[in-house]
Amino acid sequence: MPYWHYSNGGWVSMLLMLITVLILVGGLITVSVILLRRTTKTSTGHDDAVKILNERFARGEIDKDEFETRRAVLRG
Repeated sequence: MPYWHYSNGGWVSMLLMLITVLILVGGLITVSVILLRRTTKTSTGHDDAVKILNERFARGEIDKDEFETRRAVLRG
């Protein structure tokens, strides 16, 4: 008798385990990509601050000295 007759369907459970592992790895990759995109979107805060500063200066809310001082602070 061939050896696979004694396996009692073990290949089915191995196949299900493989599919489960692949789904888990795919889920981890998806979550990682979502989290990386979220952190890169929030890293543009500096650009937003400079944009607001430029708009305030253009509207005349702040003078040139205050504008240059705040811009120097933002540049670090």
